[in-house]
Amino acid sequence: MASGRLAPELVLRGARLLSTYTDRWLDDREIWIHQGRIAAVKPAGTAIESHGTRIYDVQGGILAPGLVDPHVHIESSMITACAYAEAALLNGTTTLFCDSHEIGNVCDVAGIEWMLEDARQAPLNIFLTVPSTVPATSATFETAGGDLTAEKIAGIFDRWPEAIALGEKMDFVSVAFGDERSHAILAAALQRGRPICGHIYGREFVAACAASGITDTHEAIDAEIAEDFLEAGLWIFLRGGNPTTPWHSLPLAIQAVTRLGANPKRVCVCTDDRDADDLFAFGLDWVVRQAREAGINPTTAWSLGSLHPATRYGMDGEIGALGHGRRADIVLLNEALEPQSTWYGGQLMVENRKITPLLDSALSQPYRYPAAAYRTVYVRDGVALTPPLPKQPVTANILRVALPGILTFHERRTLSPADCWQATLQMQRDLCFLTVIERHGKNGGVGYGLLQDFGLKSGAVASSVGHDAHNLIIAGTNETDMRVALDWLRTNQGGVCVVRDRVVLAGVPLPIAGLLSDQRAGVVAEETRRLKEIWTGAGCLLPYMGFNLLPLSVIPEIRLTDKGLVTVPGMQVVPLFEDAE
Repeated sequence: MASGRLAPELVLRGARLLSTYTDRWLDDREIWIHQGRIAAVKPAGTAIESHGTRIYDVQGGILAPGLVDPHVHIESSMITACAYAEAALLNGTTTLFCDSHEIGNVCDVAGIEWMLEDARQAPLNIFLTVPSTVPATSATFETAGGDLTAEKIAGIFDRWPEAIALGEKMDFVSVAFGDERSHAILAAALQRGRPICGHIYGREFVAACAASGITDTHEAIDAEIAEDFLEAGLWIFLRGGNPTTPWHSLPLAIQAVTRLGANPKRVCVCTDDRDADDLFAFGLDWVVRQAREAGINPTTAWSLGSLHPATRYGMDGEIGALGHGRRADIVLLNEALEPQSTWYGGQLMVENRKITPLLDSALSQPYRYPAAAYRTVYVRDGVALTPPLPKQPVTANILRVALPGILTFHERRTLSPADCWQATLQMQRDLCFLTVIERHGKNGGVGYGLLQDFGLKSGAVASSVGHDAHNLIIAGTNETDMRVALDWLRTNQGGVCVVRDRVVLAGVPLPIAGLLSDQRAGVVAEETRRLKEIWTGAGCLLPYMGFNLLPLSVIPEIRLTDKGLVTVPGMQVVPLFEDAE
């Protein structure tokens, strides 16, 4: 067919091509497609046509390869892999490399394999970067539902061809210090020739992590550390996200290219975390356009989201470009690089910004998670949600929120208690309670903290998505509303909610592993949109996805887990109250 002896099934004609191979625009071209692949790219009007050949005239529009997201957590969207496909294809994304460490932290290997089965049924190319850090820290610091050892990770690699890399190695301090468990996990990937993804905070850890076999990271937060990563031989994934959240580090990090002069050949863009609402508005196409606005030329910007990620994972012979023999994953763009139509494997899934009946049919037949996935929230009755009130002045170790980032700062403050917590907090107007509850049915542990500058005016907010162990996290101004929030989480077997005066004002139920809804993406997006409005109205300054990170004890300076307050990177457990200084 490529040699012109047979007629193709489909011809996309009258196109201007965005070539990611040469970073050029190619005018007046057509693409020959057969059995889901690109047979050839030729001058317009040259295809042999038979009775069965379908011609699709794109009328001078831009055809580009489908986008390839090199680092994403599907669970952060709070929808299943099948549901995720709707928003992805609307945004021109046809391939994901996902790290399912969230469901791994809750349900161990079984949860990851449920997600893989879900991914196989989704109308999307989905590959797994096997979760590498479950739990994110040792049992000394948190209690998780899963425990992915080197042996379990090796088994996933050996059983699932979709498992193509080791996911982000979050315990970068342990890696740098030669921890035996961490390096056994790295070895499981290296022995199988799999690339290793990183998660590195701090320039002082770059060399050690690179020397350990890590070859990419998505944690480039500014130009200087991005430059360090590139010079150490790492690929960098520049994270773009809703600018009102902490997930938008691209504008500063991309200055390694635009200001410091680094070549972008080992630079990609990614989304990392998206909720269902932001998934539609801030897709990978939006991140590409952000790169263009930051000074990258348009063809290179699209390459950062297509050919570069494909090359990073050694799959540039399949995806990421409009080359002969590649998958026919193709996007029709307007001049602003906004996707209008998407072909997945040569099948038209999105046309004129609307899903086609073919895609709607696929989305209507999703994978059904087993009953065990709907039973993952176990909390003992009568658990206290606030700490005992001290009887004399104490020094409190406090988490301070510092917007817009995801870092928290360790503050120490003298606290002189009144006769009750309500009166005490009234004297400390910038504080509220923060409580983390073990929910995997293992030990019933509860960690207590005080949160500064969160902004909650009254009531409580709660989530079962407390990264990474995914224990329950509740913030509140009073125990009554905190208990209403806890009861809502137990009843729904997970979710995120806002409570005031004993009434649940908004909530997104997440019954699958306490992480995922079983509804279509549009339904969950609307629930999430409502939640965010009420969340902000309650005064919360930290977005709920940032709130979910408050137990993540690999991000500086201090976090709260079910085991208590943990300082990072020193990894020390400190009490909430100490003798007054």
